[in-house]
Amino acid sequence: MSNDNLLPYLPDPGKFPADKIIGITSTIPIEIVFAAGYVPIDLNNIFICDIAPNKMIEDAELAGLPRNTCAWIKGMYSAVKKYSIRKIISVIQGDCSNNQALMEVFLSEGIKTIPFAYPHSKADTSFLRDQMESLAANLGVSYWRAEETKKRLDSVRSIVHEIDRLTWVENVVTGDENHLWTVSTSDFMGDFETFGELAGKFLKSVSGREPIKHAIRLGVVGIPPICEDLYHFLSSLGVQVVFNEIQRQFSMPYQSDTLVEQYSRYTYPYDIFSRLEDIQDAVRQRRIHGIIHYVQSFCHRHIQDKIIRKNIRLPILTLDCDRPGPLDGSMKTRIEAFIEMIKSCSIL
Repeated sequence: MSNDNLLPYLPDPGKFPADKIIGITSTIPIEIVFAAGYVPIDLNNIFICDIAPNKMIEDAELAGLPRNTCAWIKGMYSAVKKYSIRKIISVIQGDCSNNQALMEVFLSEGIKTIPFAYPHSKADTSFLRDQMESLAANLGVSYWRAEETKKRLDSVRSIVHEIDRLTWVENVVTGDENHLWTVSTSDFMGDFETFGELAGKFLKSVSGREPIKHAIRLGVVGIPPICEDLYHFLSSLGVQVVFNEIQRQFSMPYQSDTLVEQYSRYTYPYDIFSRLEDIQDAVRQRRIHGIIHYVQSFCHRHIQDKIIRKNIRLPILTLDCDRPGPLDGSMKTRIEAFIEMIKSCSIL
């Protein structure tokens, strides 16, 4: 079997009972969803992996969503409509500022929507625990059963953590493969057992690979890129992406004993300073030469670029994309100039 066949595949809502599917707008405590006997499906994943993601954006605009709204929001809306998903868990605090309005649109169309909020501060563990217990009660499952499910998911996550290690230590996993495996841990394709089997096979398949010998090591920070060929283009320029910040966070990379500890250490929902600490650690540990900060058009997180540039003492390229598709000529030119600048520095 080829490595391409071992990469994570698109979650297929059609393979699961319709009344068991729960769409999620962002990473949430999926241990609770699995423990309750439901199937979590990340709406972002089924949007971006669709055969025609741009049509999904156009469909959302035709349905009345504003053109100057983030493409991920419009894609999630169309994903729900296309796959007739009837129940959603919407992250209304700790993710996109437009999720509240999207939740209200779903409610107006008769779709059951369950709100979930992360606390403003990761130190507010009592708020986080209350939100988890509320979600468990809403789904009709014991919170402690979800804690037991965490142990099962931790064993699957450990395989992905090893795939990540092989990216930056052994250099036998590409940045694109790293991206696909880590980003898919947001929902484990709706089936964590099958996902774990596939990840284990992939791990075995790379054991005999020759190390990638690209001289330049980059990190990609910010939300997962919507452009489809970023990693392939970087590789063609002799670049190995050894760090995918937010995707890695989806895999819950820190050792933790409880759900509260795990989701309070997960950096994405909290302030930029928690993320900065994680990025700075990766820069040192993974010997990174430069950073691409990916920002989505119309996203409030774009404002944080100023803080990232102030605190990360490396060459940084800010890349702004709007819709799915390949990099355009101007983006490629900017990336090429950025790589040439790094090559001219004495840090290599």
